Amino acid sequence: MQILTKNLSFIYSEKSKSLAVSALDGVNLTIPSGEFFGIVGKTGSGKSTFVQHLNGLIEVQKNRGELWVGDFNLADKKCNFTALRKKVGMVFQYPEYQLFAETVSEDVSYALKNFMPSLGEKEVKERVKKALALVGLDYEKIKDKSPFELSGGQKRRVAIAGVLIVEPEVLILDEPAAGLDPAGKKEFLALLKAVHQSFVKTIVIVSHDMDLIAEYCTNLAVFSQGKILKNGTPKEIFLDKDLVSSAELELPLIAKATLKLKEKTEFEPKDLTVASFISEYKKLIGGKR
Repeated sequence: MQILTKNLSFIYSEKSKSLAVSALDGVNLTIPSGEFFGIVGKTGSGKSTFVQHLNGLIEVQKNRGELWVGDFNLADKKCNFTALRKKVGMVFQYPEYQLFAETVSEDVSYALKNFMPSLGEKEVKERVKKALALVGLDYEKIKDKSPFELSGGQKRRVAIAGVLIVEPEVLILDEPAAGLDPAGKKEFLALLKAVHQSFVKTIVIVSHDMDLIAEYCTNLAVFSQGKILKNGTPKEIFLDKDLVSSAELELPLIAKATLKLKEKTEFEPKDLTVASFISEYKKLIGGKR
């Protein structure tokens, strides 16, 4: 499902002259199906407002642009938002705080009541099993446990399973690695890569973690004051010194090392992933021997 916005704007408290705040200002962006896409920018740049538009949590205001997700026209008041939200899953920061049911099985299956109410008990059970397996959890060991008895990492996986159970085509995550240690972050991102290769065709991540963005995203958009300053590959974005400065972005470690090497050599990695950097660096030092 392609995501397309044309001149999308949004004003909080738009009817109040004294309280009105412009959060989005003429955003034009295309996110093709299949992307692992990043949204970056400092706090207050419009990132979260933008992604909350993508499944209708924030509605497109009248005469403030276009927004299409696949065939869904979100600027149309007659848009079927229930059908849209089955296709576009949203995972907020610290999703484990949204757990509420008495058992893991009940929590994970909750979305099916809204989106697939006709499913029988057997089908629901199979879907819960599959969703838990996707996030690396054993159904038999965990299904009857209270989600509040689980470890922090397990809680987050259960919360994600509750979104994945309806098999969305688009998955949007706001600061998905927040609060995780390095090992936990690596495991969680490996999980995202796995579901991206399964039924989730497009992943959109909002993050302040530029190392995460550089390593995993195919493309990204830089937001500032409700506008997009630039969109492109991590390499195109993070090696643009003027852009990084104006957007007040923190450079990923690989970008810092790449820029240092480029000052004195012809070092040119294919992208800003760790694997690409190591490969090109080996060629560089090998050529000096």
